Amino acid sequence: MGPAGLGLVRLEGDIAVLSEVGVALLLFTLGVEFSLADLLRFRRIALGGGSIQILLTTLLGGGLAYATGWVDTVPTAIFLGAVLSLSSTAVVLKSLIERNEVQTAYGQVMLAILIAQDLGLGLMLAVLPALTQPPEAIGGALISALLKSLLFIAVALVVGIWLIPLIMRRVVRTGSQEVFILTIFTLCLGVALLTSVLGLGIAMGAFVAGLMISAVEYADQALDKVLPMRDVFSTLFFASIGLLIDPLFLLENIWMLLGLVAIAMIGKALIVTGVVRLFGYSLKTSLTVGLGINQIGEFSFVLAGVAQSLDLFSPRLYGLTVGTTAVTLLVTPFLLKASPYLFSTLERLPLAGAMLRGTQAPRAMAVEEGIADHVVVAGYGRVGQTLVRLLHSQGHQVLVIDNNEATAQALRDQNIPYLYGDASSELLLQKARLPKARALAIALPDPLATRLTLKRVLSLAPDLDTIVRAHINQEI
Repeated sequence: MGPAGLGLVRLEGDIAVLSEVGVALLLFTLGVEFSLADLLRFRRIALGGGSIQILLTTLLGGGLAYATGWVDTVPTAIFLGAVLSLSSTAVVLKSLIERNEVQTAYGQVMLAILIAQDLGLGLMLAVLPALTQPPEAIGGALISALLKSLLFIAVALVVGIWLIPLIMRRVVRTGSQEVFILTIFTLCLGVALLTSVLGLGIAMGAFVAGLMISAVEYADQALDKVLPMRDVFSTLFFASIGLLIDPLFLLENIWMLLGLVAIAMIGKALIVTGVVRLFGYSLKTSLTVGLGINQIGEFSFVLAGVAQSLDLFSPRLYGLTVGTTAVTLLVTPFLLKASPYLFSTLERLPLAGAMLRGTQAPRAMAVEEGIADHVVVAGYGRVGQTLVRLLHSQGHQVLVIDNNEATAQALRDQNIPYLYGDASSELLLQKARLPKARALAIALPDPLATRLTLKRVLSLAPDLDTIVRAHINQEI
């Protein structure tokens, strides 16, 4: 429908405005939903792993582009690398929710890294434009951008703690839903406009505005009111990207486009897999995360737009960047859906299966020698924790199996025997001493992992009393 297609929509300025409102509301709701507790729980992989992933992807993407002569300046190369480093929170989160995989180990790691990327976006928008200054002025421009960011965040913290709760209470007392909604929108877009004027970008302001709201007792009501609008405007955002794509341009550059997609997805998957593996997760979890967040995200459009406005991206480079991003976003849901079947096939191959099983051995153990007559609980999420509390209250000895790093620490603190690793691992199931156990409860969030675990349990202890959790009727 856009200018390059049927020409039904020609006002590119209006399209850009709609996309900016969509970006603002996307980041605002992300700020409202943002959980500092979750980030702290996964702080090692989120802050450490996420930062390393952004740095390595920026160096790889920008370095390759500069070395091959595809871009001719260092600032352009850095901007391009930063564009490639961001993944899609919206697409990945929606895919995980639809498949009940948010609470899986790989789901939690994906979201931890994505949160780190979203936090990094604000810093990129503040700092990267300073690279366009003359070489002798870059240092001063970077310091100025960082000081502006820190000053803004400090003021935002004071306003969020003292002023926003007072305003929201006054608004709620009016009893008017319309005034409540308008106040939320005014806060979101007003702070976004302020950061835009300061040169920090609308995305950073919208995210900080969401954080302000998340700290008050009306956050859930605000989120409930904004989510439908978020979906409308985020749809407009993605539609606006489609309007700006020139199909003929992409067809003329199809081989370069496919090459960029392959380099971006394969290179990023390898980097993410390596980083997650470095932080001690199993090869299967690391590969799943690598395949899950190897796309280029929706906020990369924001960075690419900034680069174009600063004349760092030529029309051709911008067009190829937008096309590459769009293709990777379209491929991601299908790749996430296919990954369990890919691993299931790989586990049946001698060499690949041995590698995958070899990395599923527990990294940490707290199991007494000679344990017997115990109840094994595979999965220590919401349901698993409830089961363990019930079993303890009835005097049963419990052994938990889970591959969540934060869970292992919680189990250590509570002196609950546990095995750290994938419950589907044959080695780990053997260490759980299933033939001597009283019963087993499988409360894993991943249906495929549940089926694989049950299959191996039945081969090791066919007479064991076993109960399995199912999310939906089709899984039963």
